[in-house]
Amino acid sequence: MFLVVDDAPPFLIYASSSSSTRWKSRQGKDFFAREAKVQGLKSRAAFKLLEMNEKYKLFKPGQTVVDLGFAPGSWSQAAINLTAPNGRVVGIDLIPTQPPKGVSTIQGNFLSPAIQAEVRAYVQDPDLGRPRRLVLSSEHPEGLTEKDLEEMERAYIDIERQTHLEGIKAETIGQLNSESASAEVLEHKLPLKERDRRHGRVVDIVLSDMSEPWDQTTGFHKRSLSDPYFRMMNTSGVPFRDHAGSMDLCMAALTFCFDTLRTGGHFLCKFYQGAEDKALETKLRRLFTKVHREKPDSSRSESKEAYFVGLHRKENADRGDVFRE
Repeated sequence: MFLVVDDAPPFLIYASSSSSTRWKSRQGKDFFAREAKVQGLKSRAAFKLLEMNEKYKLFKPGQTVVDLGFAPGSWSQAAINLTAPNGRVVGIDLIPTQPPKGVSTIQGNFLSPAIQAEVRAYVQDPDLGRPRRLVLSSEHPEGLTEKDLEEMERAYIDIERQTHLEGIKAETIGQLNSESASAEVLEHKLPLKERDRRHGRVVDIVLSDMSEPWDQTTGFHKRSLSDPYFRMMNTSGVPFRDHAGSMDLCMAALTFCFDTLRTGGHFLCKFYQGAEDKALETKLRRLFTKVHREKPDSSRSESKEAYFVGLHRKENADRGDVFRE
């Protein structure tokens, strides 16, 4: 008989602060800002994700989630709870931020190829970023972690997998003349999850709430401007610039999705509306079975932000086709 001891990560209390009186006044009158404080959420932005999840049922227990531009952490905070137990959330942001409990983070500019490679390498290891649970038994009173149990089972699983592959090979010998064709047939007979893994597609959901930082020219004495977090979260005041910057970030996130998102996985991306978002939507429709535009109730009405929700990544989407103009 086994006893599983697990500590579920609780929400962390977060008290926002700013020297801007106007910002404080707006927050004080904002229902979602007040509710976020009551529920111990990092920020009101969590409700945008929760609304879209309620509508599209994005999250399930045990999923791997990558949160691009995660600071201050409200989306990651919601995601780690929605994927419990045994889910993992990896957050990436340029700003050094204390992550919610249970969330792994990588600090760096996501537009850097080196950072993207680091994220891809991190998620390839199925054990990294997952909670460790202690398993007690009469044979091992000191306790075994889940990883210990996996190691004990791996030998049996490997034997079964090898036997299965040998059976496939025996079936195809004499039927194919080309080694490449043989390899293609072998891969086709593998389970979908294994085919995805061989192509590096191991992420269930990619979230992107990224905003481009805008250059500061005035107000250096005001923390609301000098703090880089606020320069990323707020618009620059130039609609075309905000739109163009968001398109660049969305394209980078979509490229990351193509490389890492498993078949059937989902993508949620913030963008600022403008002339180029229709072209982005077309690319999304080539990679996902369904694509929706969303403006959550918790998104301020005066904001130009909106979200693309891509559902059910297609298995055989071609890179050249997806990204062609």
